[in-house]
Amino acid sequence: MSVSALPRVLSLVLALLAVALPASAQSMRVGVVDTQRAVMETEDGLRMQATLKKLFDSRQRELDKKQEDLQKEKDDLDKQREVLSKAAFAKRADKWQREMVQLQTVFVEYNKELQKKQGELTQPIFQKAMGIIRRLATQEGFDVVVDKQAVPYSRSDLDVTDRVITMYNQGGPADSGADTKLAPADKTGGGPKPLTPPTLTPPTPPTK
Repeated sequence: MSVSALPRVLSLVLALLAVALPASAQSMRVGVVDTQRAVMETEDGLRMQATLKKLFDSRQRELDKKQEDLQKEKDDLDKQREVLSKAAFAKRADKWQREMVQLQTVFVEYNKELQKKQGELTQPIFQKAMGIIRRLATQEGFDVVVDKQAVPYSRSDLDVTDRVITMYNQGGPADSGADTKLAPADKTGGGPKPLTPPTLTPPTPPTK
């Protein structure tokens, strides 16, 4: 699975912090973590992405099959539009339109299902990763840990993402304390890419 990004995190909070930091803050010890990668590249995160991809592929195949069937029905109607009476054509075209609306409704429902499943699977991984970050910050004496996506530049030696992933996969206990300053990150996960929406046009009505 997009499967794509724990994006758009911390920007406002970190911008405010940057403005508010006094000159004495230069002595602060700062760590940088790519929250998205720290969640998605753990063993749990990779399994979560595989699960989401399996569900996505299944739902996309269903939508594709329904759209294929509607396309065949449309092609058949277009071929017969000069043979069928206007009443007969209108009846079949109306049925086609109702089925198309139903397909569009299913498309929306499937996307909601994917988003819900993504949240359910991502939340526990995210919470554990945050605990690991807190424990690492305490061990290393970081005053603050910021998300890499929220700052325009950070030195590579400040990045602790790989260490967070390793600690997570090793199964060590997470720190549940709240003393370490951690900017809040997006908990929704990268998420599966949206399903492809149906794009069929209605059958052409007869000219006679």
